[in-house]
Amino acid sequence: MSSSLDDFLEKESTLAETNAVAIKRVVAWQIQQKIEHEHLSKTKMAQLMKTSRSGLDRLLDPNNTSVTLHTLDNAAKALGKKLKLELI
Repeated sequence: MSSSLDDFLEKESTLAETNAVAIKRVVAWQIQQKIEHEHLSKTKMAQLMKTSRSGLDRLLDPNNTSVTLHTLDNAAKALGKKLKLELI
């Protein structure tokens, strides 16, 4: 069952974009927490993720939703997690 907010966002054609931004903000927050908790530099975190420093910066930007699955998978591995996607 959807909420009235979901219904409103769907009607305004912004539900998918809103969901993408929300998910991205959580991912960016989790990565930022890993960096802070382990006292990692952005350069070291980028190395753990097998990406560039600018790639990490894009991932940490909560409003940039254009991130590849490859980058998300590498971020998950750097966090000691697995990436799980599902269509529901």
